[in-house]
Amino acid sequence: MGEKVVAGAFDLSDRHQYRKKLRACLAGLRRLLEEERFDRPRNLMGMEIELNLAGPDGLPRMLNAQVLERIASQDFQTELGMFNLEVNIAPHRLGGRVLDRLAEEVRTGLNYAHRKAGELDAGIVMIGILPTLNRQDMVSANLSDVDRYALLNEQIVAARGERFALDIEGVERLTCTSASIVPEAACTSVQLHLQVTPGRFADVWNAAQAVAAAQVAVGANAPFLFGRELWRESRPPLFLQSTDTRPPELQAQGVRPRTWFGERWITGPLELFEENLRYFPALLPLMEAEDPLGVIDAGGVPQLGELVLHNGTVYRWNRPVYGIADGVPHLRVENRVLPAGPTVTDVIANVAFYYGLVRALAEEARPVWTRLPFEAARDNFDVACRYGIDARLRWPRRGRLGGTGEVPAVDLVRDELLPLAAAGLDAWGVEPADRDLYLGVIEERCRRRVNGASWQAATYHRALDGGLSREAALAATTKRYCELMHEGDPVHTWPVGHPRPAVRVSR
Repeated sequence: MGEKVVAGAFDLSDRHQYRKKLRACLAGLRRLLEEERFDRPRNLMGMEIELNLAGPDGLPRMLNAQVLERIASQDFQTELGMFNLEVNIAPHRLGGRVLDRLAEEVRTGLNYAHRKAGELDAGIVMIGILPTLNRQDMVSANLSDVDRYALLNEQIVAARGERFALDIEGVERLTCTSASIVPEAACTSVQLHLQVTPGRFADVWNAAQAVAAAQVAVGANAPFLFGRELWRESRPPLFLQSTDTRPPELQAQGVRPRTWFGERWITGPLELFEENLRYFPALLPLMEAEDPLGVIDAGGVPQLGELVLHNGTVYRWNRPVYGIADGVPHLRVENRVLPAGPTVTDVIANVAFYYGLVRALAEEARPVWTRLPFEAARDNFDVACRYGIDARLRWPRRGRLGGTGEVPAVDLVRDELLPLAAAGLDAWGVEPADRDLYLGVIEERCRRRVNGASWQAATYHRALDGGLSREAALAATTKRYCELMHEGDPVHTWPVGHPRPAVRVSR
């Protein structure tokens, strides 16, 4: 979805022709797989981080175009809302001191962007959902002034045919409606890419699906939306409902939502692309002149532009990606589970946990997905989003007992998943000191039962108990979060509450 899209009207024949072109693209992808045209293993990973803009008062600032003009770097781009930015980190080879290098690059980039935003009395906030966003901020006028967002909004609204209904019940309940997809802009995420060979794709994707719940449990950082305390990670239900093209009748019929965990383990990458064509109508039937099969016949590599564009409008939490680098096609698994923040150290800890764990699980002799029903992985994801660090997850029992049992997420992570993640990082060749530093952050979150979401909730309630109104407590929590985020110590070390003002004693 990052390519330029020029808004325009579509007639009845456009969607028919686009469907034929999508089938040609899928046939082209099938041929590339059969002819083994894909890149060899290069252990490459990539990362994108979505960000918020807020002022010294903690309130959102609709200034992304002006801030981007001052940043003047292609590494930073617009996102859906005017209060959003995205930073793209160049691909890195997994191994050595990659974790520390990533931390330094992210820290340097964010500090620079924060200084530039400060010229406009704003700042960078790395958080799953900005707690001070309110319904009045979620209007079409606050969509970024970019053609592709206007067109995407127009087509999703047209497909739904009525207002979007948000109904999320957690600690409190939120119900409201929206005339556009702009509430989705409240979700700011970290996306992790891993380039894989076709032969390894299914194992990596299945592993990523299996551990998505554990990622969310330790990394949750979005407990508030529009002034209400909801799930510990409220992004998934918000994302699902704010982009849902299904009116209630189609939901009742079991039509799949475009924001989707999936429904089965896979055996190869083509299955996911086929599902995307089988289940989801095109939102943006924009066609290019390329004949993908003709390009392959001529010995070339097709862009498969229509397939790539359509794939970008199906919001899987682990998404298949087709790309081309240096004239050679490749496949990636894009992990979209994690919220942004709280600090750079926390983000890199989440990165280390994910890449280490996926490597280890993908190479197990008896893979976890052969022992864990897919429905359990899907249910685990919902439970982790609801309860965060306090979630209890179903997981295969060790030893002769077999089957699955329920276990606290913190125990599962500390006792079983962290050792696997360490072994996976060793297999990547990551420096042991970096491995221990960043996985140690995850271990401490589990030991103290603290992550970004639990800290936000505890600090908010401390402010309420101190006599602040709901709005003032959310603003105070956001301001304190920003202070500690920029200080950079990981979230499990943050003191709950707000520093007391110094009391001056008169003589």
